[in-house]
Amino acid sequence: MQQVKKGDTVKVHYHGKLTDGSTFDSSEGREPLEFEVGSGMVIPGFDNGVLGLTVGEKRTVNIPVDQAYGPKREDLFMEFPIDRFPADLTPEAGMVLNMSNGEGQQMPVVIAEVKEDVVVLDANPPLAGQDLVFDIELVEISGGSPLIIMP
Repeated sequence: MQQVKKGDTVKVHYHGKLTDGSTFDSSEGREPLEFEVGSGMVIPGFDNGVLGLTVGEKRTVNIPVDQAYGPKREDLFMEFPIDRFPADLTPEAGMVLNMSNGEGQQMPVVIAEVKEDVVVLDANPPLAGQDLVFDIELVEISGGSPLIIMP
């Protein structure tokens, strides 16, 4: 039976959980996730977690922070003047906002803290600092990039 190797394109169903068992994402009711193994399209721990699987095989993969989204980075916390918020918006801790950088790209930020004059925004990925658990089922393997043999 064919086993997943680096360079293969695979389709998987998955159920992503935090270590407390709460679900943060799942492919249930959707098309399976398709990606090229080893290409950096998914977090490293997920990439490594499918290696060696055969079609129909299921595996639970525990992914530590450093193989997931990394630790929370202090340099991604920023203070934003409270008077620069729209008048009809009352900032509250935990609120998710979209912030635009100078090039027009949107990025989600979470209000970490509201102080008297400033709001502390957290631009870390939502799952940064978390160990993750994925239940993975391999649905399909399609050939990877063709091998090129040079003389």
